[in-house]
Amino acid sequence: MDELASGLDVAAAIRAKEVSPLEVLDECLARVDVCNTELNAVIWRNDEEARAEARALGERIAGGVADLPPFAGVPLPIKDLLPVEGQPVTYGSRGAPEGPSATSGPIADAFVRAGFILTGRTNTPEFGSITVTENERFGVTRNPWNTGHTSGGSSGGAGSAVAAGMFPVAHASDGGGSIRIPASCCGLVGLKPSRGRVPATFPGWQGMVTEGALSRTVADTAAVLDVISTPDPYAWWNAPVPERPFAEEVGADPGRLRVALCSESALGLPVADEPAAAVDHAGRVLESLGHQVSRIAADVFDLSGLEPFLNVVNAGLSEYPDIDWARVEPHNRAGYAAAEAVDSAVFTRSLIELHQLTRTIVARFDDEFDLLVTPTMTVEPPKVGLLEAVHAGAGAPVLDIVAMAAFTAVYNITGQPAVSLPLHVAPSGLPVGVQVVAGPWREAQLIRVASQLEAAAPWSGRYPRLG
Repeated sequence: MDELASGLDVAAAIRAKEVSPLEVLDECLARVDVCNTELNAVIWRNDEEARAEARALGERIAGGVADLPPFAGVPLPIKDLLPVEGQPVTYGSRGAPEGPSATSGPIADAFVRAGFILTGRTNTPEFGSITVTENERFGVTRNPWNTGHTSGGSSGGAGSAVAAGMFPVAHASDGGGSIRIPASCCGLVGLKPSRGRVPATFPGWQGMVTEGALSRTVADTAAVLDVISTPDPYAWWNAPVPERPFAEEVGADPGRLRVALCSESALGLPVADEPAAAVDHAGRVLESLGHQVSRIAADVFDLSGLEPFLNVVNAGLSEYPDIDWARVEPHNRAGYAAAEAVDSAVFTRSLIELHQLTRTIVARFDDEFDLLVTPTMTVEPPKVGLLEAVHAGAGAPVLDIVAMAAFTAVYNITGQPAVSLPLHVAPSGLPVGVQVVAGPWREAQLIRVASQLEAAAPWSGRYPRLG
């Protein structure tokens, strides 16, 4: 099969017996063999276990099994922040405990129920705390479009693997842009679901972290969201159940929407020419599709939310169990120390301030516009090698890191759904994503518009060919 086939296409071919699950898996593993030495996207492999599972599924299909799950036989790598029973989980850290996990996160169980064959683990920055995938334990993950540049973070291993054709879909997660940033860097579709949409063992970063996937198509993204977003009766909160499957929103008419464009960073950071041009291009396409397009002068984020957000992010380092902090990288040791210096009253006040900020921002999506379009990042994908600067700062902001998350992190605070779409390629040859944000729980609206844009300004086939 073409290494750029979508997950749904692969699953359909398996269901039609045009190709066996084992053949698909072997093709994916062959692509890893070809590409991974240069890219360093996959940091752990379970080839023989995955082959045994693929072989068993193939025998069931040959025997006439009915009612296959939607992604039966599709290989899927897991980001190395998610525990999966029987697999190691290092969090990208030398300070992590050794040995296999005893339990799996709910999304891993959902992937298995959907028929995915969990195949390997992808690289992440230590604890997923920065926007480039570089760590001391496994090294640098590179961008298949140009290996001198980053694939983003913290789901950069996943982004590199999908863009290079190793896998059609990869697990990802997002606490400040970590699905959308790699999507922008690698020319992929990256949807951050609403808060409470995807079950988790606990709400990471007080509900600002969510799980999802990186893919090449809106249809794959919608179909994956369907299989991972079953309501969780054990969770403290759940997003409302959608009116119909998200997969049915692909190609559906969104109606005429009020779309606001913004290319001005609330942090005062300059927006590079190509990210700004990408927003302008998206605005022209949306206007041609009949939407009411206008521009707002400043981003919706309020700088008063920055310190409370960082308090929550630093405290989130305590979520990782049994860590040897003496072996942890300097910036995360500094973050952990900063969290310990914040007392419970200040932390509680930080949460209150973020809730209040959320109400102000979300109200604008009802009063002023339906969708907001921004650059996913203020810059093109930076060159690799930023970890040294991060360590030198030991907790101080690094401009290139902040520039990558300037437009994304606010929607982790508000919990709104947001997607990065690969609508633009810079003259440098690097992808430049556009972020589209909808109101709370409106993934259906987001998927309708994303599929409109995919049809009007297609990106299929626009991927690097390696090997």
